[in-house]
Amino acid sequence: MSKILAFTRFSLRDLVVTAAPAVLAVAAVCLLAYWLVDPMPPRVVTMSTGQENSAYEVFGKKYAQALLKHGITLKLAPSQGSLDNLQRLNSGNTDIAFVQSGSTSEDEAGRRGLTSIGSLFTEPVWLFLRDSVKANELKQLKGLKLNLGPEGSGVPRLFRQVLDANGVAPGDITAGALENTPATVELLEGRIDGLVFSSAPDAPLVQMLLMTPGIRLFDFAQAEAYTRRLPFLSHVVLPRGIVDLGRDLPPHDVHLIAPTATLVARDDLHPALVDLLVQAAAQIHGGAGWFQQQGQFPSPRYTEIPVAHEAARFYKDGPPLLQRYMSFWLANFFDRMWVLVVALGALILPLSKIVPPLYVWRIRSRVFRWYGQLRAVEQALAAAPPDRRDAVHAEQLAHLNDIEDKVNQVSIPLAFADELYGLRSHINLVRQRMPNNQRSSD
Repeated sequence: MSKILAFTRFSLRDLVVTAAPAVLAVAAVCLLAYWLVDPMPPRVVTMSTGQENSAYEVFGKKYAQALLKHGITLKLAPSQGSLDNLQRLNSGNTDIAFVQSGSTSEDEAGRRGLTSIGSLFTEPVWLFLRDSVKANELKQLKGLKLNLGPEGSGVPRLFRQVLDANGVAPGDITAGALENTPATVELLEGRIDGLVFSSAPDAPLVQMLLMTPGIRLFDFAQAEAYTRRLPFLSHVVLPRGIVDLGRDLPPHDVHLIAPTATLVARDDLHPALVDLLVQAAAQIHGGAGWFQQQGQFPSPRYTEIPVAHEAARFYKDGPPLLQRYMSFWLANFFDRMWVLVVALGALILPLSKIVPPLYVWRIRSRVFRWYGQLRAVEQALAAAPPDRRDAVHAEQLAHLNDIEDKVNQVSIPLAFADELYGLRSHINLVRQRMPNNQRSSD
């Protein structure tokens, strides 16, 4: 029984030694595929937001908190606004950014490799004027000092389109390019007549100006007509009393025109991060608001930028199945296992045809290598000169006995035992052909 166990141990060792190179090759290819074909999501991502006290800045901080729960750091980079963000995306200086609808075209976004993660919220065009300015139509703004914001915000380009639709030329107004916060100071001090910016209603600056005495919000009475002339705009209504019911602010419904804020990424952003971002967007923007119903946002609509495949899948089917029950990193690990399956399938099938013959060859080589020495004994006997034949026979008999002793110590799996016993019988056959066929020990 001990010899049988010895045979068994040696067979296992032979199998391990024979299969080890193949196993190492499979492991190396799997690791290479795991890290290169479908790499891990990055731990640090950059998001370009907006100006100080803007909705982009506020929401950027919320996204940073949402991603930090999953161990991902979102670095926020302030900007002038939508156009500035778009330039950073095009140059590769940021991974994600808030972009206003109408800032680019579908063809241009495709050429630049941009994808939409979804429309997030409507950001009305807020035109705040001093009460002393008696302008109820945009053509009455001629000759006034208006701050349109820095060019990178996208609002100057948008508002000039609106003014042009009303026959107001760029030179008909004195346009300022201050950021929103210093422009608000200028408005409150009476040094400008009004300021224009685009933002979500819950931005601190919007809330403050809506409740500031002496400042009024311009009513775009022709808002529906603007949406027909400029398709990237939508018509929204600020209901009477929504700001402060007790003070009846605003005192009447206010019609506004509104582009839509979109979360845009480069198309090389890791798919797992797209899944995570669109889920965060659903948590941050999915509630009801002044201009939206519960669940209206985020949405694949209201944007001219093609929607990312992973985001479109979320809007159709919800979160990935694994991420509903597992942590982000664990779900991502199992989701990437398909790469290992492909790698294993490509290697194991051919290796399964190579390893067994190698294993058989390794076992049989322990027996077959002794046949070479038997052949050498026979050749030495045949070539012995007559005057030295007895000495050669005695020398080769000792060699043959040594071979037999070593062969008797060879251990091989039981399945190959017939070959070992065959070798021993062949040793005896060679001995019988010798004049002195007795073992030297006899």
